[in-house]
Amino acid sequence: MSQSLYERIGGHEGLAELLRQFYADVRQHHVLGPIFNERIHDWPAHLAIIEDFWARQTGGPSTYGGGMGKHLSLPLTPEHFGHWLGLWEFKCRQRLPAAEAAELVALAHQIAAQLQRMMFGGGGPKIG
Repeated sequence: MSQSLYERIGGHEGLAELLRQFYADVRQHHVLGPIFNERIHDWPAHLAIIEDFWARQTGGPSTYGGGMGKHLSLPLTPEHFGHWLGLWEFKCRQRLPAAEAAELVALAHQIAAQLQRMMFGGGGPKIG
């Protein structure tokens, strides 16, 4: 039996570390930072939710039952998705083996495209 992406990226510890580093970059980003910093006041709690989301997406254990609806009220544009995906790709390629980084980046693009269809009715930008 082959390992899930979750297992190949280091399980809970690997995913948590990737997300901590990624969102540290997001919070400092000139375009993304203001949106995140204005709305998220308890970063440890938020990171736990995000980790549960990504655990589910990558085949790991998860109790995540939410959707993407909370994003619909955010003042996001396709530009924001481009920045987020660019940072995600950079951090994944920096931290993970090439195959796992590529798989995680592709997954993020699928999720972003779905969210953008919900928000704007289109597929949004392609990065990479």
